[in-house]
Parts: sequence; C-alpha cells; structure tokens
Amino acid sequence: MNYALVTGASRGIGKAVAMKLAQMGYAVVIGFLKNTEAAEKVRDEIISKGGNAELLQFDISQPEQIEKALAAWQDKHPEDYVSILVNNAGIRDDNLLIFMRDEQWQHVIDTSLNGFFYITRRLLKDMLTHRHGRIINVTSLSGIKGLPGQANYSAAKAAVIGATKALAQEVAARKVTVNAVAPGFIATDMTADLDEKELKKLIPLGRFGKPEEVASLVAFLASDEAAYITGQTIQINGGLYT
Repeated sequence: MNYALVTGASRGIGKAVAMKLAQMGYAVVIGFLKNTEAAEKVRDEIISKGGNAELLQFDISQPEQIEKALAAWQDKHPEDYVSILVNNAGIRDDNLLIFMRDEQWQHVIDTSLNGFFYITRRLLKDMLTHRHGRIINVTSLSGIKGLPGQANYSAAKAAVIGATKALAQEVAARKVTVNAVAPGFIATDMTADLDEKELKKLIPLGRFGKPEEVASLVAFLASDEAAYITGQTIQINGGLYT
C-alpha cells in the first residue's frame, strides 16, 4: 500500500490535501498536533468514502516527538514506507518586526521551517532506498513577495523554498522529487482574521482561493504525471502576484 503523510491535516489546506490523496488511492497518515476531534473527523470522512486513513499525533517542531511517532508507525507497518510527504503544518503569529517578541519569531520558525527539516530528514532515507518519493512543501505568497507584519512567517516560508531547490538536486538521481506550492489568500481558519472584503479587491480573480484548489495542485505534484517536475515553487494566488 502507498502511504502519504500530511502534516497539519486536521483542517484547512491539510485536510483538503488528505481528502484528495485518499481519493487517489493513497493510504493517508493524518499528522496533527492537538485537535484530536478534528483529526478524527477527517479520518472518519475518508474511511466513510472508502479510503484508508490513520492518525499520527506529534509536535512538528520537536524532533524527539517526530522520531517517537514515526518509529511507532513503522513498527505497525514493517513492510511499508511513506512515499509522499506533504509538509503543510505551519502557524502565523503576526506583528510588525519592531514590536515582535522573541517567542513570536522563534515559534513560527520552529514550526514552519525547522519542522520541515526534522520530518523530511526522518522520512527521506526510505524514499531514497525505494527509489521513489514525492515531497511537497506548502509555502506561501508571503515567502515570495513578503507581507508586512509577517517578517517571521515570510522568513520561514522563503527558507523552505530555498531548501526545496537544494534538496531537489540532492535526491533527483534516486527519483525523488521535491516541489513547493505557494498559496495566496485561501479561505481557511488561518485567514479568518483577515479582511477578506478588502483583500479581494487586490486579487485579479476577485476572490479567495479554496483549500480544494490547492489540494488539486498538490495531488498533481504527488502523481506519476509530475515525475519530471522538481525543484519548483508553483504559485496559486488568483493572479495576486506573478
């Protein structure tokens, strides 16, 4: 069975990606931090539609938790490996840099950047051994354009884009691809505090995107049809920034 691990999969873009990959026939491992009820709902919805899904709880910013959770998963699946990794988990904690507290900077970097490093390093060996893998990093318009009030988030996401380009070259010979998707404004819990009415005026397509639209792009990059695409960052932003 082919397994896909999606971090931050209990809601928003992560949930939509998990649902889409399950529709494609992958057994989905739903990575989540603390919202057990929401994660269970995603799992149950996938199973009710004939898919395969299971939960895996860990803090993406803590390498010891990642190691413990994945070791336990591998004990239960000795013949399997995660062939698709979607690094979706991330947090915002916005503030103007002059007012930004140390913990605001560190927390966002730990989750959105360091978490990518810890879990990707942990799962990469099996992909290389099996000579097949897909790593898709969910970054952001913020990491390309930069957004005021998001120096921490912009820094983290820009760093992941740089790491995507470097890692893609390291692992290509083993038929592992590494790509990033950079959503603009997507209607999720993470953007619920933004002024959608005003921001829509800036978007040529005149609306926020849907999580399912991002999921469709991730699913394509995870597929065999995208085997010759690697090291890329694909924007999905309604024309807001090109």
